[in-house]
Amino acid sequence: MTSEKTVDEQAPTELRRGISGPLLFAFILGDVLGAGIYALMGVLAGEVGGMLWAPLVVALLLALLTAGSYAELVTKYPKAGGAAVFAERAFRSPLVSFLVGFCMLAAGVVSAAGLALAFAGDYFATFIDVPPIPVAMAFLVLVGALNARGIRESMGANFVMTAIELSGLVIVIAVVSVMFASGGGELSRVGQLPEGSGLATAVLGGAIIAYYSFVGFETSANVIEEVTHPRKVYPRALFGALLTAGVVYVLVGLASAIALPASELEDSSGPLLAVVEASGVAIPSWLFSLIALVAVANGALLTMIMSSRLAYGMAQQGLLPEVLSKVLPKRRTPWVAIIATTVVAMLLTLVGDLGTLAETVVLLLLIVFLSANVSVLVLRRDHVENDHFRVWTFVPVLGIASCILLLTQQRPIVWLFAAILVAVGAVLFFIARWGRRRSDARKA
Repeated sequence: MTSEKTVDEQAPTELRRGISGPLLFAFILGDVLGAGIYALMGVLAGEVGGMLWAPLVVALLLALLTAGSYAELVTKYPKAGGAAVFAERAFRSPLVSFLVGFCMLAAGVVSAAGLALAFAGDYFATFIDVPPIPVAMAFLVLVGALNARGIRESMGANFVMTAIELSGLVIVIAVVSVMFASGGGELSRVGQLPEGSGLATAVLGGAIIAYYSFVGFETSANVIEEVTHPRKVYPRALFGALLTAGVVYVLVGLASAIALPASELEDSSGPLLAVVEASGVAIPSWLFSLIALVAVANGALLTMIMSSRLAYGMAQQGLLPEVLSKVLPKRRTPWVAIIATTVVAMLLTLVGDLGTLAETVVLLLLIVFLSANVSVLVLRRDHVENDHFRVWTFVPVLGIASCILLLTQQRPIVWLFAAILVAVGAVLFFIARWGRRRSDARKA
């Protein structure tokens, strides 16, 4: 056995360690729940009809494979930067490390843009019917302000919002249960596919979208420097949150299909509100819409926390311009990175298509996850002093295969959108390299 000294002693950091085990569990669970089912159930219904539960199960199993690799890598190398840190250690190439890290960063800001659009859709229209783009942009400004205030404040807000969003999903399950017990709904819809669709093709296509709902575990890797005793608490929080989310997702998927035909779910940007209203149970629309808005807001907050910390970590590594590593003296939050990621997310809301944004997030993350699964195997040769979680070898191997399979299913337009984002990142990479060379030359 190795030394039992704490990770805080092994890995000093400029950031404040304010995230305990329960807060980390809530962080991951809140990001997963907020980023998925409230926003995407309608999009998913367009792919698989009433079989909403099937792609959710497949996506959970695929996500658990890569989560196993993250549990090993994060506890072995508890540094902000996540997959970029792992890639740098495994491949010893600044360019590869940058590409992996920037794919994660791009996925974060694209995801936040998608969630901002979900926030500004039918849920928000329950209160005020205004154009969604200005609402989405104003929403992102508020998220950025809370992010800059501090990690402890952000985590406290997340804990409360996670409890609220979980209660909303419990409401969906409960009201449809009452509806079904009273003779309403249609159970046979849970096995119905869209007309002319094959089972394997539809479920796999749906799993690509549903996969977006489980990617909160990567977000957690980028706040690991702010977690107390990450070696002990991270694996339990990670797997516990994913399994909890998976069970809730499947139950909500079943409830949604029983309550409404797939066509009605597909036509709504607030699909779970439509489910609650269809149940006939006396739950005020404004109350459920408020819960849904909190859920989506929570997902956006956690995603922007991850994105800003990743930009900060990459800037410290010299992979992005050094200015992104600046930290507020009192708050100890990466303020320049927060502003930059918020502005980019605001611009991406102009795309206006939640489905395309979600698929782009998945494509970018599959590249990141492919790198992480390969990194686990490569870094088995690198022995570290601190004890850490170790996953079975077949898990990252299956994780590699799953990533390749899902990458082959992506649409050309999604590949194009992702390529444009990475090209922008490449320009930033070379600017950072140029800036470092000038700085080194002045010091010499």
